[in-house]
Amino acid sequence: MNNCDTPQVPLVSYDDALSSLLSQVTATQTVEIKPLLETLSRILAQSIQSTINVPPADNSAMDGYAINTDDIATIGITKLSVSQRIAAGDAGQTLKLGTAARIFTGAPIPPGANAVIMQEQVETIADSIEFEVRPTNQQNIRPAGNDIKVNDNILDQGSLLRPQALGLAASVGLQSLPVYQKIRVGIFFTGDELVEPGQALAPGKIYDSNRYTLHGLLQKLGCEIVDLGLVGDTLEATKAAMLEATEKADLVVTCGGVSVGEEDHVRIAIEQLGDLHLWRLAIKPGKPLAFGKINHTPFIGLPGNPVSVFATFMLFVSPVIKTLQGRQWKKATAIPVTAGFNWPKPDSRREFLRARLEQDDSLGLVARIYPNQDSGVLTSTDWAQGFVEIAEGATVTAGNKVNYLPFSEFLD
Repeated sequence: MNNCDTPQVPLVSYDDALSSLLSQVTATQTVEIKPLLETLSRILAQSIQSTINVPPADNSAMDGYAINTDDIATIGITKLSVSQRIAAGDAGQTLKLGTAARIFTGAPIPPGANAVIMQEQVETIADSIEFEVRPTNQQNIRPAGNDIKVNDNILDQGSLLRPQALGLAASVGLQSLPVYQKIRVGIFFTGDELVEPGQALAPGKIYDSNRYTLHGLLQKLGCEIVDLGLVGDTLEATKAAMLEATEKADLVVTCGGVSVGEEDHVRIAIEQLGDLHLWRLAIKPGKPLAFGKINHTPFIGLPGNPVSVFATFMLFVSPVIKTLQGRQWKKATAIPVTAGFNWPKPDSRREFLRARLEQDDSLGLVARIYPNQDSGVLTSTDWAQGFVEIAEGATVTAGNKVNYLPFSEFLD
């Protein structure tokens, strides 16, 4: 085993580490047919084409009167008798010459009509209407297929099904959709200092916040969670938990135990049970990160500090999960914004500062950073709405342009 703490072993860059991680995982191929109401936040397994037009027929864009423009007087007032009434869901009769049809929003345009006059533009007299406006052919009519045409591709394979996608599928008559099976993510946590919330804190103990952060992040990404809980801080206990997790999950994620201390057993366990590919990264926070495979199941060991857990999950675990899910994944898109802070001390590692966008009286919309960027300050992750990415060796002065990465880029 190489001694990774020697200066001969360089840190791995963010881009190289991410590329390495993604090259080691492949998308699930297991497909389920689920009722439409059970597909929210699932990943679509095949593209969907419409078999119908939406709307299926020309319909009225407003409440008013359907007419034939050939019946409009060339000058002065046009007077037409009202020959029928058509509500949404009705099927009108062919419009008689010299008449109008009372029509409501969404109702189908009757044969023989080619325009709709809005009701505010007419005067009703007994069973007739009078008007001076001269609507043009197809005015206020939504044509058949105005939204969707037969054979249109309406949903793409690999897309996340949002509420509006469910409505779109329903609009073409679908009762169910093919979705990829949920990714099962096994998690466990090491550290004899950890206790569960609700228990009394003995000297030297801390509450296990990482478990709850991970649960929330995994739920947001639509994963099925296999939680093995706290594991004893020994090599044998860690190895046993790893083997159990790899048998039950598609991906295993842990927190802590990936550094070089005598009680950091995760890295050693991976090396003894499977393959370890990388574990020291040129990023801040989150330098120690382990990745490997055990029994063909990918494994990611995150650092133990709460902020490092959050940051490395967003930067590495999220892309891995999206790839496993079969999603149309792409690297998070940075937004150029104005810095509303100074960052005068360059670092050899790429830094991801917890930040959010705020309005500044002189600079306009700016990125602010949380005052304390220590990797143990979990408050910064709740206060922030994204990362400001600082390149290796770079400094920042207020007013400079910086790259802002919204958290939504990683979790949507």
